[in-house]
Amino acid sequence: MNNTLKKIEEKVNNNQRLSLEDGVTLFNSPDLLTIGCLANIVRERKNGDKAYFISNRHINHTNICVNRCRFCAFSKDSGEDGAYTMSVEDVLSSAGEYSRGVSEFHIVGGLHPDLPFQYYLDMLNSLKNKYPHIHIQGFTAVEIEYLARIASLSIKDTLLKLRDAGLGSIPGGGAEVFAERVRKKICPEKISGEEWLNVHKTAHQIGMRSNATMLYGHIETVEERVDHLIKLRELQDETGGFMSFIPLAFHPKNTELDSISKTTGNLDLRILAIARLMLDNFPHIKAFWIMVGPKLAQISLSFGVDDIDGTVVEEKITHSAGAETEQSLTKNELVRMIKEAGRIPIERDTLYNNLN
Repeated sequence: MNNTLKKIEEKVNNNQRLSLEDGVTLFNSPDLLTIGCLANIVRERKNGDKAYFISNRHINHTNICVNRCRFCAFSKDSGEDGAYTMSVEDVLSSAGEYSRGVSEFHIVGGLHPDLPFQYYLDMLNSLKNKYPHIHIQGFTAVEIEYLARIASLSIKDTLLKLRDAGLGSIPGGGAEVFAERVRKKICPEKISGEEWLNVHKTAHQIGMRSNATMLYGHIETVEERVDHLIKLRELQDETGGFMSFIPLAFHPKNTELDSISKTTGNLDLRILAIARLMLDNFPHIKAFWIMVGPKLAQISLSFGVDDIDGTVVEEKITHSAGAETEQSLTKNELVRMIKEAGRIPIERDTLYNNLN
């Protein structure tokens, strides 16, 4: 073992919290296998040999967005080739195609300049009325803040109205990297890191659970990554409302940042392992197989990860940026991946209730 990791190993073995300096050390260490081993200790301490997955259906209701972030290949302007907006009836029809056996609808989309707040309430009400047994996880913090603006409501009142219409929890997207330097360069129109954290804090305060993400592999520094993780950890200390952390690998194709190379397998595994080590108060670390590929997601189950997401079905956002993975995996394929990795497959719902 590299001597620089000895002190971190002692902290892990003694269940002590790692510092920002520890996080930077982990990113700079060449000893990936030791980092993975330490992350696996924490993973098994928290979740044993369980590996979670979900049967879910992604619905991206529109790709028209006023923000047009530089790293995004999904968004379009109104009237641009490829721009689309689904009616509520379209959303219902799309949901119905894959509703059998699904326990979650995962709904995210662009910040549409013309859709009224009522459209979102109608979408939720319609889905909940037709599929009352299916949990709806929808609308990133960026979308929530935008909806609050167009509805002239507070973040809290916006969340309460969405919840009354059927929203069950919110996903972790839109976090990117919290550092102001990064956001000014890659998503200057997007809400700040502090505003993102405030939306999630407000959701947690009304009893709504959420997930958290970080987009990595673009222009961020090691220190900015670790600072991002610590800010999430601090909010979790305060509210306890986060369920899982999902690192999102940057996909450069068809974006304004397409000169940047795709992330490496080393970095993908390293981020997942370090997240497990730094986020000691997060119950789950998820490898989103759409982003890193099924093979690496499988290996990550020995690098701190205890969740590989789900069946997904028709993911559009990452594939717009050149993802070469399938757009869905069957439940049997996920179970096989988990069993081959020596873990116990647990089908869960959005809130991590066991469905086996």
